[in-house]
Amino acid sequence: MSVYVIIAILAFGILVAVHELGHFTAAKLLGVRVNEFAIGFGPKLFKKHGKETLYTLRALPFGGFCTMEGQDEGSGDPRAFTSQKRWRRCAILVAGSLANFIAAFIIIVIINSGAQFFQGTTIAGLVDNFPDVDSYRLMEGDRIVSINGDRLFYRDDFNMFMQLAGEGPIDLVVVREGERVELKGYPLTRSEYIVDGEMQRRYSITFNLIDATPLEQLKYSGYQAVNFVRLIRVSLAQLFSGIVGLPDLSGPVGIVDAMNDIGQATAAEYGFGAAIGSLAFFTAFIGINLAVMNLLPIPALDGGRILLIVLTWMIEKVTRRRLDPKYEGYIHTGAFVLLIGLMVFILINDVTKLFR
Repeated sequence: MSVYVIIAILAFGILVAVHELGHFTAAKLLGVRVNEFAIGFGPKLFKKHGKETLYTLRALPFGGFCTMEGQDEGSGDPRAFTSQKRWRRCAILVAGSLANFIAAFIIIVIINSGAQFFQGTTIAGLVDNFPDVDSYRLMEGDRIVSINGDRLFYRDDFNMFMQLAGEGPIDLVVVREGERVELKGYPLTRSEYIVDGEMQRRYSITFNLIDATPLEQLKYSGYQAVNFVRLIRVSLAQLFSGIVGLPDLSGPVGIVDAMNDIGQATAAEYGFGAAIGSLAFFTAFIGINLAVMNLLPIPALDGGRILLIVLTWMIEKVTRRRLDPKYEGYIHTGAFVLLIGLMVFILINDVTKLFR
């Protein structure tokens, strides 16, 4: 087994542990009884009884759970999850994703701590003559603030949204001498250059450099985390629009395989240390992905639970009757079965990809 596969499995397990630890910590701080805190699924490999909580390590590392009293069924315990005020329940549910986001941000900050400079979005030079479009064009000193309506903060944003835009004309917004200028349908294309003896296609633009002070490193790391969220938004839009389909989705097996490929490719060109850095960066992306996806309003996920808390509050306000928590449990149980079915489908799809 490749060392990068082992690293990927450990990284994925840590992300799940961090997520469940967020739920666990919030529940404990808010006085909710936690019956079991588990890392992994399947048979128990290790267990330890605490004062009131069973701590377990299970055989399958791709998952985990934090089981709270009364989470999916009614309970007479005043410390049960369903006995808490709605804001407390929502806080506990959000805490898992918040923990993932914080952990991912810390990873990104550590990676960027060695940077000496970053590239902004102000044009420092134009290599080739740029085309005029109805008498307007890009100029040195222009600060590109958006591409097709998506905000830019650093050069990385320019690369990402130009790639998503393809080779067609784009709508640019720049700030020129303090004034906002719109360049609609601008034909910004790549040109061929020889770089280190290889032919590469690049945009004929050089951007300004920003000194990587500690404050700038934090700022840049924050924008990278925001960009991960924007990438997820783009991916979901492509899924719902049909640009990508369910066979294109990847689960834990596909993620581990991708991390193995990243590690091997990076190590072959830049060495083991660089491979670890690339895997750490990808781990941060997966962590934020896990945070965002869990907050989507889908039953059985944290976001779905929050949605049902809000909906039951609205229903109770209208009917002036308290709903039995067991009905909410029925919804989550049914949705969980469907979610497991989707996970099995994705697992089979991932394994099929591996053999292909």
